[in-house]
Amino acid sequence: MAQRVDICGIKTSQLPKIKAEEVAGLMQRVKSGDDEARQLFLFSNMRLVLSVVKRFATKKDNVDDIFQVGFVGLIKAMDNFDENFNVKFSTYAVPMIIGEIRRFMRDSSSVRVSRSMRDVAYKALQARDRLAVNSPVDPNIDEIATEAGLDMRDVLCALDAIAEPISLYEPVYNDNNETVMVMDQIGDKNSSGEDFIEKVTLKEALNRLSGREKEILFLRYFAGKTQVEISNEVGISQAQVSRLEKCALERIKKDFE
Repeated sequence: MAQRVDICGIKTSQLPKIKAEEVAGLMQRVKSGDDEARQLFLFSNMRLVLSVVKRFATKKDNVDDIFQVGFVGLIKAMDNFDENFNVKFSTYAVPMIIGEIRRFMRDSSSVRVSRSMRDVAYKALQARDRLAVNSPVDPNIDEIATEAGLDMRDVLCALDAIAEPISLYEPVYNDNNETVMVMDQIGDKNSSGEDFIEKVTLKEALNRLSGREKEILFLRYFAGKTQVEISNEVGISQAQVSRLEKCALERIKKDFE
């Protein structure tokens, strides 16, 4: 791609630029619900999306689609950004943009089901329809397999293979103008009161760290940067980065003891 690119009808050479000292004030306007500031903030940071798109775009991919998905990541980054992170917005936004594009490319990849598995699924569906005619209750997998003369495990795998995936955000029904989604009806057996307490403790421990310590941990464990990269970005030595990281982790560990 050239430096001047026309994507989704937008000429990147004409995108607005905002000075570093103006970003904080503009973000405050965004958080207060200023639509004009929101639009300006998004358009002025659109080059972040373009820089990420260059990493993923290939001849087989639709650049416009990837760009739009990346733009969704930019919106999420803007809505979730907290100035208390004490990091640049670009540092926070790029990993979210990358994550959004990776999810899109993973979910949009075609998974082919073999012909033999489709044949098994077709026979199982026919057997299910025959059983349903004479019974008011939906037949189970054992009954379907017996009717079709197939192994139960083969039937189970085949039917799972041809099933269309359902999004966790798929609406189930509306209750008093509130939409109930699939994820609202799914329990988490691994979650417990202890997990909740640990999360609260971790949040409180992080809040007690200094701004520089928060910045170091964010860059190290969220942005995935090395200590050398962090030292170059924040302007301190690698030894200082290592010391701050170690001290911050020790303080967090003490809160859990």
